[in-house]
Order: sequence, then structure tokens, then C-alpha cells
Amino acid sequence: MTDPLLIPCPHCNGLNRIPVERLGDHPKCGRCKAEVLLNKPFELKQGDYASQIKGDLPLLVDVWADWCGPCKSFAPVFEQAAGQLSGTCRLAKLDSEANQQLSAQLGIRSIPSLILFKNGREVARQSGAFPLPQLMSWLRSQGI
Repeated sequence: MTDPLLIPCPHCNGLNRIPVERLGDHPKCGRCKAEVLLNKPFELKQGDYASQIKGDLPLLVDVWADWCGPCKSFAPVFEQAAGQLSGTCRLAKLDSEANQQLSAQLGIRSIPSLILFKNGREVARQSGAFPLPQLMSWLRSQGI
């Protein structure tokens, strides 16, 4: 039997222990009772960052801005990826305008930028918008 995974809630940042075999059962947060594993990206903010990069499921962050054309064209692709990766990788969107301090802390120089976190550390980064097959291929190359 495998150990349960620690997964932060995208709503309240509470850490949840979820058995691997229950990942597909729409687990609810022990603290706020909201669904822990979403099939769409959630909004990442400055105050949530430290909690959300922790946990046993990787976190892929799309850093974007409302004025950015490529960011807007990439949004549906990122949304599709979230649906396909639920239970394997969590996806979040970070508005670089609303979270300028965090964007600077992360060293964002161009958008859209993707940052992959595993176990609280950045493990990969990719800039630019690309089609879903290329995104999924890049994630596979990162062990997702």
C-alpha cells in the first residue's frame, strides 16, 4: 500500500492527505470541504504561493497578463491541459499584473511563462504559448 499524497487545497491552502487510489473520486478538503483536485486551472496569488508549491502533486503555473495577446490565445490550451492532467498535475494561473511582487520574485522576464514545481522547488521553466500536443510533450519530458 502506498502512502497518501499531501495535496494543498486550491481554495483555502489546507494540506490534505489523499490516498492515491482515491485521486479520481473528487476528494474534498478536510478544512473548507471544497474539491481539492480541479479539472481547470485555479488562480494563484502572492499569499497562496508558499502553500501551493508544496505537496506531492506537481504544480504547473502559467504566468500571464490580461493585456498579453499570446497569453489570451494560450489560455484555452492551458484549460484543456488541466482537464487532462487532473490527479496527475495541478495547474494554476498567476496574473503577473496583480501579483507583481511574486512575478519579480520568480524572475519573470517574458509572458506567457510556464513554471513547473515539484516538492516545493522549481524544476522546469518554459516561455511562450504553444499548442496542446507540444505542452503535453514538454510535461512528459519533465516526468509528468
